[in-house]
Amino acid sequence: MSIRSLYHTARGLQGLAKAEYESTTTPSLRRRLWLWRRGFLSQSDAVYDLEESTYESYVNDYQRYVRTKRINGTWSVALSNKLLFHRVLQPFDDRRMAVYGMIRDGTFHGVDSSEGRRELTDGGATMSPPAKSAREPATDGDNAAQWVVSRLEDEEKLVLKWAHGGGGNNVFLCTHTDDGYRVNGDHYTAAELRSLVTGLDEYLVCEFVEQGSFAADRYPDTPNTLRIITMYDAVENEPFVAAAIHRIGTSDSEPLDNFTQGGLSAEVDLETGELGPGAKPPAGDGVEWHASHPDTGAPVEGVSVPGWERIRDQILEMADACSFVPYIGWDVIVTGSDGEFSVIEANSYPGLKSIQVHGPLLTDDRVRRFYERMDVC
Repeated sequence: MSIRSLYHTARGLQGLAKAEYESTTTPSLRRRLWLWRRGFLSQSDAVYDLEESTYESYVNDYQRYVRTKRINGTWSVALSNKLLFHRVLQPFDDRRMAVYGMIRDGTFHGVDSSEGRRELTDGGATMSPPAKSAREPATDGDNAAQWVVSRLEDEEKLVLKWAHGGGGNNVFLCTHTDDGYRVNGDHYTAAELRSLVTGLDEYLVCEFVEQGSFAADRYPDTPNTLRIITMYDAVENEPFVAAAIHRIGTSDSEPLDNFTQGGLSAEVDLETGELGPGAKPPAGDGVEWHASHPDTGAPVEGVSVPGWERIRDQILEMADACSFVPYIGWDVIVTGSDGEFSVIEANSYPGLKSIQVHGPLLTDDRVRRFYERMDVC
């Protein structure tokens, strides 16, 4: 095993141990030992139907934390580095969110276009940021805090996300309001917002993608994403969709839609786009199932993703263009009523509890063959 593989194995085991330590599920010691010997965390016992006759049909937690991390090899960086992924999707410009620039060392660096160095307004007059040498101090045109505050006044909403990693961590949803600003729902003054931005490093400043009525009608206070997992079939030389869910935020998960934080996961029928009931992670006895949203009462089960066939086919087209990255978890916001969408992120080793809560992945022969070929199971 290479040094790189040893490093990633060690990191995966560290993540596995951390997840078990933080688990709120406390099965008996005998049951916990049964789970550990089969590669599962205690939390999985509350989410999956784990018995002697069923556990081998699930991708277990050891396989997910350690082995799926190896699937994309060195090219996993194409997904984990959000700026690089943005560049990889350049041929699909109408399907990616705009990235205005990066915050680094308190300075704003434009990314997508001259938007990154746009003119700032000052008392009705405009001032273009002057050219400067690397030794000159940053001006207002380059100052990250000034840029974000000014842009927020124009657009009202922005997303600040760390350029590395995933899982919904290190994401700030920023809104300009009548009484100041809100960041992830908390009130900020202009001074507090500037202080927050000044303290960020290697964060991308992105457009806030407005979701269409399909997603907003379920729960309007969070962005509600589709998670679509694609795998590349090396025998057929084509990608395929292994699973898809609609993640829906709740008052527990707000401001995000993450399943592990209390959001709903509704399975998407891969042929029709119809949703099943929404699963909510266990707070005690087990998974809660909701035909309607527990906060808004909006229907979940039986509702269909608008333009699902078009979304699925275009995601497969993107996955085919990225065939050198055979395993991708796509995060997609549905923006219209006829298959319009925007990809906001992709993951190299997506979490599987929100997927397998609806049933084990390895019962699908094509999925099992993929994982076997990649030495996951």
